[in-house]
Amino acid sequence: MELSNKNVFITGSTRGIGLAIAHKFAKQGANIILNGRSAISDELLAQFAGYGVKVVAISGDVSDSADAKRMIDEAIASLGSVDVLVNNAGITNDKLMLKMTEEDFEKVLKINLTGTFNMIQAVLKPMSKARQGAIINMSSVVGLMGNVGQANYAASKAGLLGLTKSVAREVAGRNVRVNAIAPGFIESDMTDAIPEKAKESMLGQVPMKRIGQAEEVADVAIFLAGQEYITGQVIAIDGGMTMQG
Repeated sequence: MELSNKNVFITGSTRGIGLAIAHKFAKQGANIILNGRSAISDELLAQFAGYGVKVVAISGDVSDSADAKRMIDEAIASLGSVDVLVNNAGITNDKLMLKMTEEDFEKVLKINLTGTFNMIQAVLKPMSKARQGAIINMSSVVGLMGNVGQANYAASKAGLLGLTKSVAREVAGRNVRVNAIAPGFIESDMTDAIPEKAKESMLGQVPMKRIGQAEEVADVAIFLAGQEYITGQVIAIDGGMTMQG
């Protein structure tokens, strides 16, 4: 897919990996739909002024199916189509399993997994009718290997893998491609707050011995959006954490 003049909706794109993905697509000449639960600031919109692309701000709650449909409809009304959907919105609520409540578990799944389902369902009909489109779901290495204190998060991210592969099979015949990215230890506001000793321990699990950058994850999103013959795949960008022999 040629990305210039295509319309890209990135959920959870006001900071971190989502914002890096938005900038990367804008550099390719794609129009951007920025999204978050709260109103998008003028300062954030101003970051995209130099790209010469259209930028639309659409706030809403992906975990609400009606709101998800409203956001996709609003994006199509503004730009004419949604050609690429990147499902990046997500939360964590880490606790050991013995201390995790049902509410703790369901809240994370509602946003991370059900929210992605809602956005895919909202965009799938117009993409299928156009017989073209790319959907990229942001999973995690935690969904591949699990992690202490993250049973809810790991379950939501593992669920995304099954969702990705199932939907990919359903819509491949309509030239809609569905893939997932599984980031590992990526530099962010969250990792900045981790104590140095904990960082060293985490880096011990990374064969490449460094933290990944959000821009590197964005490069994978660009690759998957542009490739016409890749679907139903999961690409881990993790410095080798999940490599198998």
